[in-house]
Amino acid sequence: MDMHQSSVDLTSEAKSEISPLPEAVLPPTDTATAWLVVLASFLNLMLSIGVTTTYGVFLQYYKLEEFPDASTSFLSWIGTLQTASMCFFGIGAGVLCEHIDTRLLSLCGALISGLALIIASFCNSPWKLLLTQGLMFGAGGSLLYITGLTLPPQWFTKYRALATGIAIAGSGIGGLWLSFATRAMMTSIGRQWGLRITGLIIIGMCGPTSWLMRMRFRAVRNERVIELAFLRDCRFALLFFAALFGACGFYIPFYFMPSYSAIVLGKSNSWGTSISSIMNGTSIFGRVAMGLVGDRVGSLNTLCTMTLLSCLGILVLWLPFTSVGPFVAAAVIFGLCSGGIVSLIPVVTANIFGVKRLPSTIGLLMLAYTFGDLISSPPAGAILDKYGHGTSFTSLIIYNGVFLALSTICDILLRIILSRKLWEKV
Repeated sequence: MDMHQSSVDLTSEAKSEISPLPEAVLPPTDTATAWLVVLASFLNLMLSIGVTTTYGVFLQYYKLEEFPDASTSFLSWIGTLQTASMCFFGIGAGVLCEHIDTRLLSLCGALISGLALIIASFCNSPWKLLLTQGLMFGAGGSLLYITGLTLPPQWFTKYRALATGIAIAGSGIGGLWLSFATRAMMTSIGRQWGLRITGLIIIGMCGPTSWLMRMRFRAVRNERVIELAFLRDCRFALLFFAALFGACGFYIPFYFMPSYSAIVLGKSNSWGTSISSIMNGTSIFGRVAMGLVGDRVGSLNTLCTMTLLSCLGILVLWLPFTSVGPFVAAAVIFGLCSGGIVSLIPVVTANIFGVKRLPSTIGLLMLAYTFGDLISSPPAGAILDKYGHGTSFTSLIIYNGVFLALSTICDILLRIILSRKLWEKV
């Protein structure tokens, strides 16, 4: 059996096993109800992923102010565990979405992640923050993340990439205002109250809107918990490794660019916060704009381009220069293009494998994000301490760029497998 025939058989097999409600009795797509799902997903992602992308502000504060004797690598583990546990628990969250009311799952996610930050506010050592701000927040955030990531594609056909991009733009908007808010709260009322207020915001905003987070499809009881046939499909393997390497390269700039601005460029802590906000701000535009572009020219075509440009921004602008102009340009390009990468992965997944089992399919991809996050920031922090002696970021930047280059190669190989016609919409 050739590769193409295997892919066709997988698709037909999956369809025959799902046996959902007939399309005629399912809620229609591209409606006002669908856009309400996008709104609730926007908030879920704003206060889950949005919180994780501001950890660079916390890392800078912990290293320079509260825990100066702790290693950069260990402090990086707090943010890494935050994201890695969100992805790891996302595997189970994806399965639960197909068997339990997603509105209840979203509510539980709001309560757990909000309480995690409130409890973290009473912690006074890095290892306690590792368990609360890191692990517990990630567990609760996984429920917000997976519901917010997988529901919008189900409710749209014509505007799938745009709707998904708008929902995922919430994470960028969250990172944008939370960066300034976190820095302001830590300066005026202290880290402890800053964490408490953020936790209460999560509960107060995501809790009430959880009732909007409804699945369009419902899996039947005799389905496999996880569709293992995906693991034998080379398309899924390439998408998996593209996500893994992309995750490796995604968080390093968000974590270390604020510290770079203070250590190498000699800027203030608030300037570092501004860099974090610049990346989040351009990421917002990238997530929505690349959704529009993806609907027109193909989501995978756009994904390949954005991953390549992210890689070039790191290796061509950040690596060889130590001045403000190229550094800001690298932050802008990376924020813009990486935002497109984040919003397009679920769309590419839905377009290739279908939307009916998208939560569990995305759940499998969460394993890639988990491993990717674990081998990104903590090793990068160790590289900075060992080879850069805490002040030279050259080795760290190369480490970052190599992962983005590998992700680009996997995306391009997937594009070639699906179609070798250069101008075809894929």
